[in-house]
Amino acid sequence: MVSGKTAHPPLTTHDLPLIKMKSFPLPIKAVVIDLDGTLIDTAPDLAYAAELMMADLGMPCPSPETIATYIGNGVSRLVKRVLTGDMDAEPDAALFERAIKLYQQHYGEHVSRASRPFGGVVEGLQAFKAMDVHVACITNKAAQFTHPLLKDTGLFDFFELILSGDSLPKRKPDPLPLLHACEKFGITPADLLLIGDSLNDTQAARAAGAAVFCVPYGYNRGRPVAELDLDAVVPTLAEAARMVAKA
Repeated sequence: MVSGKTAHPPLTTHDLPLIKMKSFPLPIKAVVIDLDGTLIDTAPDLAYAAELMMADLGMPCPSPETIATYIGNGVSRLVKRVLTGDMDAEPDAALFERAIKLYQQHYGEHVSRASRPFGGVVEGLQAFKAMDVHVACITNKAAQFTHPLLKDTGLFDFFELILSGDSLPKRKPDPLPLLHACEKFGITPADLLLIGDSLNDTQAARAAGAAVFCVPYGYNRGRPVAELDLDAVVPTLAEAARMVAKA
């Protein structure tokens, strides 16, 4: 899924420059985009799988609106939050093992039942490709769900690189996925823009030394993204594309 050769030695957090916000258009060589809540509205299918899981377990399910606040740290944490009604609590281990298997089965069967790209996503991806910048998708969603979802929604072929939550030893908010993308594209983090919707994205970008935009319509646990450490809030990916230029 990657074209080009690595032109720089592996980066570590000690090598990363501090990014200082510049004027627009922002010069970039690559854009990395989050999936859930940024590219695709996946909350309906994530909630539907949770409803089926909890019905199988004979337990009451939180509302779809509540489940939307649980999204963003991968399926395992989502299932734990649905089971406990808490963002950080750990459910009974045997119950969790049963629940995660049920959830993965149901979500795999319904991964694109109602999930659709947000407005402006296709236009934004087309604009980035027309700029001839590298385009990647980096998500905490497992690859078994990421690839079918991107294919079913017609977005898969826009990306040179797709990194899922289980592609590398660490995932967002760790900077490793972004640094890996930089190595694959032969660029430095200063040439990279991350577009996401949550604290995980802004923390990963800042840790890597990359610029970061956030969309306001995604899954940030109900917190306005304008409160986060970012460089711009963009209403759509199409508008984000108008704020950058190829370096």
